[in-house]
This record gives sequence, structure tokens and C-alpha cells, in this order.
Amino acid sequence: MRKKKVPNHVVGNIGLFYVCYELSKRGWNCLPTVRNAKGIDIVIYSQDGKRMHTIQVKALSGRNAVPFSKGITVEFDFLIICRKVWDSPEIFILTLDEAKKAISRKVNKKGEESYWIEYKDYEKYENAWEKIGEGF
Repeated sequence: MRKKKVPNHVVGNIGLFYVCYELSKRGWNCLPTVRNAKGIDIVIYSQDGKRMHTIQVKALSGRNAVPFSKGITVEFDFLIICRKVWDSPEIFILTLDEAKKAISRKVNKKGEESYWIEYKDYEKYENAWEKIGEGF
């Protein structure tokens, strides 16, 4: 584990490219989108070009809840959480419906909303690669 504080965008980049690596091993062609743009993070398509999916990636350095600044505002096929990016990355894969069911919402005294998915609510989806399948 790194002791020095690393910027969130570095953690995000590590998670994004680790997910692309894992998807590529499974035969998918991966197209990462522009970082920090609103919307999905990766478009994948099969080797024959007949299947395509969109992916939202959330990367974490530890065993934490997954924050969503304004809730789930993007329609994606899969949410892939990449946790422990520095040590030995762990992957959790949720469909859009699973992510929507798992998300929590809280409004503070100032009326500000926060959204997140608790780790206990995403851990059951560890290495659920069968949802995406292979791109070969």
C-alpha cells in the first residue's frame, strides 16, 4: 500500500486501464473514452463486431464505498468497480439494474444529496465476468 497520497485521477486511470487489460484478455476490443468527460468510460466490442457494451468504471485504492456525485446519471451496460488498485486489484461487476438497486442516498441538513454503493452491497459481484462473457 502506498503511504503517499495519490491524486484521485491517478487511481482512476489505474483502474480504467486495469479493467481494459482484463477485458482484452477475454477477447474484447476496448475503447476508453476521454477521461473526466461525462458519460461512460469504456466501449467494448467483440472480435466479430457483432456485440457491443458500455462500461462505467469506478476505481478505489482500498475497501471503500463507491461514491457517485449525483447518483447514477448515465445509462451503462455494466458498472465495474476496481478496488485495491495498488496491491492486487479486485474486480466487481454489476449490471445497471443491480447498481441502481444497490445505490444509497442521503440528504444532509443543508439539503445536499450524496450517493454511494456500500462495499457490502457490491462484494457479492466479485469477478462476475460471466455477465459480460467473452469477446472471441
